[in-house]
Amino acid sequence: MPEHLAEKRHTFRRLVRENLRLILAAAAICIFLWLLEEVGEGELTKLDSGAYLLFVETLRQPWLTPIMETISELAQPVVLLVMLLTVEAFAPGRRPGVCTAVNLACAAALNVLLKQIIQRPRPDGFCLIAETGYSFPSGHSMVAMAFYGLLAWMVWHYERDRFVRWLCVIGFALVIALIGISRIYLGVHYASDVLAGFCISLIWLALFTKLFVPLLLDEKYATT
Repeated sequence: MPEHLAEKRHTFRRLVRENLRLILAAAAICIFLWLLEEVGEGELTKLDSGAYLLFVETLRQPWLTPIMETISELAQPVVLLVMLLTVEAFAPGRRPGVCTAVNLACAAALNVLLKQIIQRPRPDGFCLIAETGYSFPSGHSMVAMAFYGLLAWMVWHYERDRFVRWLCVIGFALVIALIGISRIYLGVHYASDVLAGFCISLIWLALFTKLFVPLLLDEKYATT
């Protein structure tokens, strides 16, 4: 490869790496606005119909339902509280528990606000569990992305063992995805609700990790 092309490629990669937070936030904003427009038309999107066909019509099985219910509970307050206390006890930094709690509380409050503004009814007729309130965006999905997403960021930022970093980040990403899928499977959310919840929390995390995390965590623990 010619030297000037290699240099341009290196520069491009560096710019992407340095602005990854901004790129992810911009992409999430675009997707959320598209979903909001689709939902505003009052009809199910192709995404919703396809997800219903896959996760409800095809994958629902008596043996799988308890597993999905258990996965969904990973975004319940009791589980999150236990994990928050664990973060406070073992995570590095000045105030990891406070950092995690503030992030979680803000994401939950933002979800309530958006639901009250948009007021999309929940799916009707194929729910396996009882839920109340509005549907868009999914609260479980927002909380999962905000909470476990921040944990993934903290591990990536502070853990020095490269293998452990990748293992934890992939594990947290899998948990987030499965929680979202469980909400569709259980029939309490449309796929667009779940995707919107992920997008809003990604936008929030981009802001939170940029502005607030440095105030609550000690950067001396961070990896380079």
